[in-house]
Amino acid sequence: MPPPAGSAASSSADAAKSHDDSYVIGVDDVLTISVWNEAALSKSIPVRSDGRISLPLAGEVQAAGKSPLQLEGEIAEKLKNYITAPQVTVIVQEIKSQNFNILGMVGKPGSYSLTVAPTIMDAIAAAGGFKDFAKQTKVYVLRQGPGGGQARIDFNYKDYIKGKNLDKNKNFKLEPHDTVMVP
Repeated sequence: MPPPAGSAASSSADAAKSHDDSYVIGVDDVLTISVWNEAALSKSIPVRSDGRISLPLAGEVQAAGKSPLQLEGEIAEKLKNYITAPQVTVIVQEIKSQNFNILGMVGKPGSYSLTVAPTIMDAIAAAGGFKDFAKQTKVYVLRQGPGGGQARIDFNYKDYIKGKNLDKNKNFKLEPHDTVMVP
């Protein structure tokens, strides 16, 4: 018989899932920081544009670029000066850093979450498809480079759906802050 929903077995599975370490916190994400038995230190807080958060007693902490598990450890270490064996939990309450934009001749241009549309084909579908007279052979993505420059990645939708040039026109994954342009 499976364990009840609130049992220790299901909560340990949830805890393992919440400490996956694959998610990297980004700017504008909203975090819930809980310190066990310390209600005054537990709060919901957005990650600022400089990638940092401010917490009572812990002060300024770099959050962007870390996993929730890494951030838990760093906050717990800073709180050890004030609390004996602090138990810290970091939950990503809202993912706002993992977005892309789609502009131009699509049904609903705007900003979308990468969790909804991880590839260029998903992005076009999420935005309601092409409008009449959209240049489906001239779609491109603007991507921020690590040095601050932009790269342009061309995508020929018509060739892709016909199965032509699949090495050049593949359904590639979008990255945070990409801008899909549909002329």
